Amino acid sequence: MPRFRQILDTMTAYSPGKAVAAPDGRSYKLSSNESPYDPLPSVVEAIAEGARQINRYPDPGSVRLTEAIAERFGVPVGHIALGAGSVTVAQQLFESVGEPGAEVVYAWRSFEAYPLLADLAGVKSVTVPLAGEDHDLDGMAEAINDRTRLVFVCTPNNPTGTAIHRGALEAFLDRVPEHVLVVLDEAYHEYVRDEDVPDGLTLYRDRTNVAVLRTFSKAYGLAGLRVGYLIAQEPVATTVRKTIVPFAVNHLAQVAAIASLRAEDELLERVERVVKERTRVREALIAQGWTVPPTEANFVWLRIGERTLDFAAACATEGVAVRPFAPEGVRVSIGSPEANDAFLACAAAFPH
Repeated sequence: MPRFRQILDTMTAYSPGKAVAAPDGRSYKLSSNESPYDPLPSVVEAIAEGARQINRYPDPGSVRLTEAIAERFGVPVGHIALGAGSVTVAQQLFESVGEPGAEVVYAWRSFEAYPLLADLAGVKSVTVPLAGEDHDLDGMAEAINDRTRLVFVCTPNNPTGTAIHRGALEAFLDRVPEHVLVVLDEAYHEYVRDEDVPDGLTLYRDRTNVAVLRTFSKAYGLAGLRVGYLIAQEPVATTVRKTIVPFAVNHLAQVAAIASLRAEDELLERVERVVKERTRVREALIAQGWTVPPTEANFVWLRIGERTLDFAAACATEGVAVRPFAPEGVRVSIGSPEANDAFLACAAAFPH
């Protein structure tokens, strides 16, 4: 038999959100943090036009998209690195520091791809338990040592939805040594409404060891095309660009992301609808007697503990797919009003 890396024998593959269907055919997929809306007509038109060039390789440097992101956020072109979704940019970050003895610190539970990416890159994970549903920033600061190369801070956190306030985040960043890169994973930034939650781009400008990670998959509705980006000081962005797989961001993805930035006002109207539904769903759950932490993402979190899989199974029988993280809780994405009502009916019927 061929010989492979021993770490692969102990790894569990990433488990994406799954769809389910009720006996009558009803199916509501609330297990993946996707936009419930179809792509905008202008974006579909741009994709259709772009399809005429798919016989050619995509621009390996994604120059036009990089320029569009730089213009949108008022940052230098050299501060941007792209990848096939923010998870792939995260992989590039891990590969940038992956060497024997390197460590990464992150909260747990947080984005479930972190341990997988760390293992693949040969980086040791140092996990710090959440304080309730929030990051324990003091504990994370104390976990940093001379071997630490990366710290991932997911805000809003996936799967709990909680976000870190400015004062706490700045105090934490002040404690991190300059040789450690702090990655603010802001995949859900567009859904944040708490004014005390900072925009990471206001923090990275004066800190050489802070990077901001974002995606077009959620609010921009391009989950099926995979476009993510990093904004950081030029030495960081330049290093991350070196680790990208050639032609990783395909032509249609580049075209769609540019079109989405042009249609951002229209897209953000849809985001606002999701935020309103998020408020409605959370308030309804609280009225039913559930404890639901404040969420700044496009999902809600129910800490159910040992009954997590039972709850997910009960929802599945009604055609509602949720994301169980046994034995801790269930993450439920905000979908259409009809899908949300179907979930709320499941939650009301489940003993609690």
